[in-house]
Amino acid sequence: MEQYIEFAGNHPYLHMGLAVVIGMIVWSYVGNRFSGYQRIDPQAAVPLLNKEGAVFLDVRETKEFKEGHVVGAVHIPLNTLPKRHVELNKYQDKPIIVACRSGARSSPACGTLRKAGFEKVYMMNGGMLAWESANLPVTRKK
Repeated sequence: MEQYIEFAGNHPYLHMGLAVVIGMIVWSYVGNRFSGYQRIDPQAAVPLLNKEGAVFLDVRETKEFKEGHVVGAVHIPLNTLPKRHVELNKYQDKPIIVACRSGARSSPACGTLRKAGFEKVYMMNGGMLAWESANLPVTRKK
Protein backbone atom coordinates (compact mmCIF):
# COMPACT_ATOMS: atom_id res chain seq x y z
CA MET A 1 0.00 0.00 0.00
CA GLU A 2 2.89 2.34 0.77
CA GLN A 3 4.29 1.77 -2.70
CA TYR A 4 0.94 2.68 -4.27
CA ILE A 5 0.74 5.92 -2.29
CA GLU A 6 4.31 6.76 -3.24
CA PHE A 7 3.59 5.97 -6.90
CA ALA A 8 0.43 8.14 -6.86
CA GLY A 9 2.40 10.96 -5.26
CA ASN A 10 5.18 10.72 -7.84
CA HIS A 11 2.80 10.40 -10.82
CA PRO A 12 -0.34 12.50 -10.14
CA TYR A 13 -1.27 12.80 -13.83
CA LEU A 14 -1.30 9.04 -14.31
CA HIS A 15 -3.41 8.70 -11.18
CA MET A 16 -5.88 11.35 -12.39
CA GLY A 17 -6.02 9.68 -15.82
CA LEU A 18 -6.85 6.36 -14.19
CA ALA A 19 -9.60 7.98 -12.14
CA VAL A 20 -11.09 9.61 -15.26
CA VAL A 21 -11.06 6.34 -17.21
CA ILE A 22 -12.70 4.47 -14.33
CA GLY A 23 -15.29 7.25 -14.02
CA MET A 24 -16.08 7.06 -17.74
CA ILE A 25 -16.50 3.29 -17.60
CA VAL A 26 -18.83 3.53 -14.61
CA TRP A 27 -20.84 6.34 -16.27
CA SER A 28 -21.27 4.30 -19.45
CA TYR A 29 -23.11 1.68 -17.41
CA VAL A 30 -24.90 3.88 -14.88
CA GLY A 31 -25.67 6.89 -17.12
CA ASN A 32 -28.20 4.96 -19.21
CA ARG A 33 -30.43 4.53 -16.17
CA PHE A 34 -30.69 8.31 -15.73
CA SER A 35 -31.23 9.21 -19.38
CA GLY A 36 -35.02 8.83 -19.26
CA TYR A 37 -35.21 6.58 -22.29
CA GLN A 38 -34.51 2.93 -22.95
CA ARG A 39 -32.08 1.41 -25.41
CA ILE A 40 -33.40 -1.45 -27.51
CA ASP A 41 -32.10 -3.56 -30.36
CA PRO A 42 -33.92 -3.99 -33.69
CA GLN A 43 -35.43 -7.33 -32.62
CA ALA A 44 -37.04 -5.66 -29.59
CA ALA A 45 -38.31 -2.78 -31.75
CA VAL A 46 -40.37 -5.07 -34.00
CA PRO A 47 -42.91 -6.10 -31.30
CA LEU A 48 -43.24 -2.46 -30.23
CA LEU A 49 -44.04 -1.50 -33.81
CA ASN A 50 -46.40 -4.40 -34.50
CA LYS A 51 -48.20 -4.89 -31.18
CA GLU A 52 -48.08 -1.52 -29.46
CA GLY A 53 -48.34 0.73 -32.51
CA ALA A 54 -45.02 2.42 -31.85
CA VAL A 55 -43.89 5.26 -34.06
CA PHE A 56 -40.52 4.91 -35.75
CA LEU A 57 -38.74 8.28 -35.84
CA ASP A 58 -35.86 8.53 -38.30
CA VAL A 59 -33.58 11.48 -37.48
CA ARG A 60 -31.15 11.04 -40.38
CA GLU A 61 -30.67 13.61 -43.11
CA THR A 62 -33.05 13.56 -46.08
CA LYS A 63 -30.50 11.99 -48.43
CA GLU A 64 -29.89 9.13 -45.99
CA PHE A 65 -33.62 8.64 -45.45
CA LYS A 66 -34.25 8.34 -49.20
CA GLU A 67 -31.59 5.62 -49.46
CA GLY A 68 -33.78 3.36 -47.30
CA HIS A 69 -35.91 3.56 -44.18
CA VAL A 70 -38.38 1.59 -42.09
CA VAL A 71 -41.85 1.35 -43.59
CA GLY A 72 -44.09 4.03 -42.07
CA ALA A 73 -41.21 5.91 -40.44
CA VAL A 74 -41.66 9.55 -39.54
CA HIS A 75 -38.73 11.56 -40.87
CA ILE A 76 -37.56 14.58 -38.90
CA PRO A 77 -33.82 15.34 -39.25
CA LEU A 78 -32.04 15.83 -35.94
CA ASN A 79 -31.16 19.48 -36.60
CA THR A 80 -34.87 20.34 -37.09
CA LEU A 81 -36.23 18.21 -34.24
CA PRO A 82 -36.20 20.95 -31.56
CA LYS A 83 -38.59 23.02 -33.71
CA ARG A 84 -40.58 20.17 -35.29
CA HIS A 85 -41.14 17.82 -32.32
CA VAL A 86 -44.69 19.22 -32.06
CA GLU A 87 -45.48 17.16 -35.18
CA LEU A 88 -45.20 14.12 -32.91
CA ASN A 89 -47.71 15.36 -30.32
CA LYS A 90 -50.44 13.19 -31.84
CA TYR A 91 -48.28 10.19 -30.87
CA GLN A 92 -47.80 11.33 -27.26
CA ASP A 93 -49.40 8.16 -25.85
CA LYS A 94 -47.47 5.75 -28.10
CA PRO A 95 -43.93 4.47 -27.84
CA ILE A 96 -41.48 6.35 -30.05
CA ILE A 97 -38.46 4.47 -31.40
CA VAL A 98 -35.69 6.83 -32.48
CA ALA A 99 -33.07 5.76 -34.99
CA CYS A 100 -30.34 7.29 -37.08
CA ARG A 101 -27.65 5.64 -39.19
CA SER A 102 -25.50 4.10 -36.44
CA GLY A 103 -26.95 5.30 -33.14
CA ALA A 104 -24.86 8.41 -32.50
CA ARG A 105 -27.53 10.98 -33.40
CA SER A 106 -30.35 9.11 -31.70
CA SER A 107 -29.25 9.91 -28.16
CA PRO A 108 -29.62 13.71 -28.44
CA ALA A 109 -32.93 13.20 -30.27
CA CYS A 110 -34.20 11.06 -27.39
CA GLY A 111 -33.13 13.76 -24.95
CA THR A 112 -35.02 16.38 -26.95
CA LEU A 113 -38.18 14.24 -26.92
CA ARG A 114 -37.93 13.57 -23.19
CA LYS A 115 -37.55 17.31 -22.51
CA ALA A 116 -40.63 17.90 -24.69
CA GLY A 117 -42.66 15.60 -22.43
CA PHE A 118 -42.68 12.31 -24.31
CA GLU A 119 -42.70 9.43 -21.84
CA LYS A 120 -42.19 6.26 -23.90
CA VAL A 121 -38.98 6.99 -25.79
CA TYR A 122 -36.70 4.22 -27.06
CA MET A 123 -33.33 4.53 -28.74
CA MET A 124 -32.50 1.81 -31.23
CA ASN A 125 -28.96 0.60 -30.68
CA GLY A 126 -26.94 0.49 -33.86
CA GLY A 127 -29.48 2.54 -35.82
CA MET A 128 -30.42 1.63 -39.37
CA LEU A 129 -27.17 -0.27 -39.83
CA ALA A 130 -28.29 -2.71 -37.12
CA TRP A 131 -31.82 -2.82 -38.59
CA GLU A 132 -30.48 -3.77 -42.01
CA SER A 133 -27.96 -6.23 -40.51
CA ALA A 134 -30.89 -8.00 -38.84
CA ASN A 135 -32.45 -8.38 -42.33
CA LEU A 136 -35.53 -6.39 -41.37
CA PRO A 137 -37.56 -4.68 -44.11
CA VAL A 138 -36.49 -1.37 -45.59
CA THR A 139 -38.27 0.72 -48.21
CA ARG A 140 -37.16 3.56 -50.46
CA LYS A 141 -40.68 4.91 -50.98
CA LYS A 142 -41.88 7.88 -48.94
